[in-house]
Amino acid sequence: MTDFLLELRCEEIPARMQIKASDDLARLFTEELGRAGLKPTAIDSFVTPRRLALIARDLPLETQAVNEEFKGPRTNAPPQALEGFLRKTGLKQEQLEDRDGVWFAVVNTPGRATTEVLAEAIPAIIRAFPWPKSMRWGTASRTTESLRWVRPLQGIVAILGEDLVDIEIEGVKSGYTTLGHRFHHPGEITIGGVQDYAEKLRACHVIVSHRERQAIIEAKANEAAAAHGYTVIEDKGLVAENAGLTEWPVPLLGDFDPAFLEVPPEVIQLTLRINQKYFVLRDSAGKLAPAFICTANIEAKDGGAAIIAGNRKVLAARLSDARFFWEQDRKTSLADHAKKLERITFHEKLGTVADKVERVAKLARWLVEEGIVKGADADQAEQAARLAKADLVTEMVGEFPELQGIMGGYYARAEGLPDAVANAIRDHYKPVGQGDDVPTASVTVAVSLADKLDTIVGFFIKNERPTGSRDPFALRRAVLGVSSTTIDNGLRIPLRKAIVEAAMNVLLQTEPSVGHKLVKVYPSLIAAVGEGAATVALTAALNAVETPKEEADQVWNIVSEAVPSILDFFADRLKVQQKEAGVRHDLIDAVFALGGEDDLVCLLARVKALQFFIATDDGENLLAGYKRAANILRKEGVEQAEQKPLSYTPEKAEADLIAALEGAEPRARQAVETEDFEGAMAALAMLRGPIDAFFESVTVNDADPAKRTARLALLARVRDAVHAVADFSKITG
Repeated sequence: MTDFLLELRCEEIPARMQIKASDDLARLFTEELGRAGLKPTAIDSFVTPRRLALIARDLPLETQAVNEEFKGPRTNAPPQALEGFLRKTGLKQEQLEDRDGVWFAVVNTPGRATTEVLAEAIPAIIRAFPWPKSMRWGTASRTTESLRWVRPLQGIVAILGEDLVDIEIEGVKSGYTTLGHRFHHPGEITIGGVQDYAEKLRACHVIVSHRERQAIIEAKANEAAAAHGYTVIEDKGLVAENAGLTEWPVPLLGDFDPAFLEVPPEVIQLTLRINQKYFVLRDSAGKLAPAFICTANIEAKDGGAAIIAGNRKVLAARLSDARFFWEQDRKTSLADHAKKLERITFHEKLGTVADKVERVAKLARWLVEEGIVKGADADQAEQAARLAKADLVTEMVGEFPELQGIMGGYYARAEGLPDAVANAIRDHYKPVGQGDDVPTASVTVAVSLADKLDTIVGFFIKNERPTGSRDPFALRRAVLGVSSTTIDNGLRIPLRKAIVEAAMNVLLQTEPSVGHKLVKVYPSLIAAVGEGAATVALTAALNAVETPKEEADQVWNIVSEAVPSILDFFADRLKVQQKEAGVRHDLIDAVFALGGEDDLVCLLARVKALQFFIATDDGENLLAGYKRAANILRKEGVEQAEQKPLSYTPEKAEADLIAALEGAEPRARQAVETEDFEGAMAALAMLRGPIDAFFESVTVNDADPAKRTARLALLARVRDAVHAVADFSKITG
């Protein structure tokens, strides 16, 4: 058993590609060798800006011989079957064995030298490498068949033990030599094998381990900051990026003019991090420090003074631009900036950003005036919504799109607008992802919900919906944002009503004729969709205001299709969101399936009470009894319970179940109405014993038609009583 070293050296690999490339090399190498029956005990992979490398441990010097036996067709099978079997095995008919009328093929594969396997595998890996972006180079690039690599491939080291593995691809031949650091040791280095690879390169100022370079950057950056009384703002992504830009990392601390600190700190942080790849520092008071740490790729003779001076000069120019943007943007009010939003298309089917702003402003005011978002001033909510997107046309956000919203908040405060308005402008995009802060200030909540609801409803109405993994308008994220904000703030939002309100705003803008018809039937429409958007209810609502059939159908087709689709979309996203909290998705289905429940806070309270109940003995046995009853009713085609006076004397277990229902039904119904879901479950628990006893001693399908009909009706009452709390048919288990 021996170790194998592979290094693929090229021009600088982009930092963002390095970690995945290192993993891909190890994966592809394992797969290629696995096909030949070779399996190393371990693979260590390395990556630097100029090389991908791996060490495969404990490879045998040759593969084992393999004898494989394949069963073929019968000897009297059609010739086509035999021909197919021969093609599969690569044998001739005389090489097959006839065993009791069945053809068998025995294929003997002799062992191969590992060097031979590697010589075939490495070129295959190189040609199949999945770079996100790659290039061709040199004269060979005239043909599309030439090698593609992330940057021009310059050298290959392939050593098994101490023996060179002969490889050649596009004129690049394997050898024992590589190159050290571009500046400290630009000459060739001879590698003896696995045992001296990392150390020889270290001696030539190349640290091959990405993790080690990251650790050096973190440690030395913290040391440099602490020496000046600063702390480094933690940024793992920036550490990894700097490690991907250097083979011999040397963190250096520099400073900048404190006068630049008058610019918002987020701007300075983005300038340092995004533009310059510098680490941001805090002073002892926790404020942004007028200093930075850059990572050099060289140990300079002057201790890095010239490097720091050069970086300081570049940074000063960047910060001067930022300060100019900051000063220029404040010369124009947000209201005037907002007028320019008419020039920006939000979506071809939904108009401009100014159109969206108008819709969001109306919806934000509606959320406050309806009492859904409590404690907010409706005028402030509308004002914040009208100004929330204004910073999109500012110079600063044009330079740093990541600061949208944040800069609007700063500009609003600089204008002297109320804090509630400024904070809503700043935070209305939140939450922007899983784990992000959820807004809690009432004005911010109103604007945030209105913005996201308008986006969701608008795209659904225009049939621009997520499909599979494709979600170009981030509607899944928007729904999670609405759900998180609603649940965390305990808001009682009637989703159906909010969806119709948002839909009306969209249609009034984009399809005025339909929108005005919707206004005509709006009061009746809200009542109809509040009942679950039932076809009969909505049709009755439209007819009640004498809407011509053609117009009624037009409104119906848009709203009746969109509302249930959006609610289903919310249900699906809610399952994903609550899965991490340990909430079962089938229980969410069980509550949603009842229809009419579109208050997320109430819905989750019911689901959690149901989950607790189902885990008890009473819940488990009641579920079993319900399913037995539901199965009987389904087989008999009974959909509704018909309560009629009994024409016979019921058996004791039958009478006990009737009595239990008389007590449980009103208690469960009243508990649901008062949102006492634990009480509703307790009421259902009263049915557990009587149902068990009923099935043990009472024959449902009695020979007497009167008894059979009455008992089926009784089971239907059980089903309906349970459905007052949840649709148990949706519960698995």
